[in-house]
Amino acid sequence: MVTGRKTASKRTAPRRQSAVGGGESRVVEAALALADSKGWRRTTLSDIARAAGLSLADLHGHLRSRGAILAACVRHFDRIALAGPAADKDEKPKDRLFDRLMRRFEAMKPHRKAIRSMAWDSLGDPAALLALKRLLASMGWMLEAAGAPTAGVAGLAKRRILLVVYASVLAVFLRDESQDLGKTMAALDRRLSLIEPLLGL
Repeated sequence: MVTGRKTASKRTAPRRQSAVGGGESRVVEAALALADSKGWRRTTLSDIARAAGLSLADLHGHLRSRGAILAACVRHFDRIALAGPAADKDEKPKDRLFDRLMRRFEAMKPHRKAIRSMAWDSLGDPAALLALKRLLASMGWMLEAAGAPTAGVAGLAKRRILLVVYASVLAVFLRDESQDLGKTMAALDRRLSLIEPLLGL
């Protein structure tokens, strides 16, 4: 009987993985679509599970809260920003950082309405702290991609400084309806130039 229980356990694990295989991407797509169409505040976990083609139990096993789903959205844009060709070794670190962050904003452009809703509707929501923590980690990845060390207390300070700048440029991006994101680029370039010495770039 003990052997039978172990065998059953081994059979059920792959089935669950299959049920949520690629689940995070589907959840992110569903969350962004729903935030766009009905607003983040009115979007429920049941709505997201249904739109992602998952049961509520599978969603719970994969991303257990609204904060976790927001953090998954942050990771989604991290991957896009970090993907692509490696930076030119002759390129200045500040320019590498600019490029990575603009990749992120370009990827977010089709989802501007959803991101605006997620940002405004999360103000004062304790669940959003998980996404904020993830975003702080994201700034570390952006700095690493630019060639800036992020270890230790100094690294934490750099991440926090960049997060403040990123948040200020995000506010510009959410109002920037231009096709080329000209206002966003100008704001990002100007503010990165101001903090370049603080980031050790």
